[in-house]
Amino acid sequence: MEQKHNDHALGNVRKLKLEELGRVGVDQFKQLEKLPVTILVDNFRSGLNVGSVFRTSDAFLVEKVILCGISSTPPHKKILKTAIGANRSVEWEYVEDISEAVHSQKSMGYTIIGIEQTTASKNLASYNIDKERKYAIIFGNEVEGLSKKILPMVDTFLEIPQFGTKHSLNVSVCAGIVIYQFALALST
Repeated sequence: MEQKHNDHALGNVRKLKLEELGRVGVDQFKQLEKLPVTILVDNFRSGLNVGSVFRTSDAFLVEKVILCGISSTPPHKKILKTAIGANRSVEWEYVEDISEAVHSQKSMGYTIIGIEQTTASKNLASYNIDKERKYAIIFGNEVEGLSKKILPMVDTFLEIPQFGTKHSLNVSVCAGIVIYQFALALST
């Protein structure tokens, strides 16, 4: 039987040093072309979750984060803890009323995507992400989900298929999966 080549067995694997990662500075980041994706944060209770959304948005070149309702805003210490500076690189704004933020995004031609389990939800994995469109993706409160008042304003509802006993994910984990899926589809 042929033995597979395994770098681990050869001892060739090492962790990369920070200077080998090719990271850009904040000024360079701001000059990079961004994905046509805006993230709307609808009433997050946890500043740690807000910070995680900033960090993921930085990683995948999201153009903007809009914080709404009770969501914390920088420089809240819990945001800073998980964002590790991404709140300085990613453009953001605070809009108190999520409806106002959604109306604004619609008026600029964004397709409004609600991440929620509804009777109309589509499977994220099978959703056709169109490179010709701009997307505003809404993530809701950790307990209540999306605000009911915006459900009629959403163009498409998406959900992440799950197979275990729990039928929910932490909102920052959910955001990571969804943003990655959109980044993968829009950047290839």
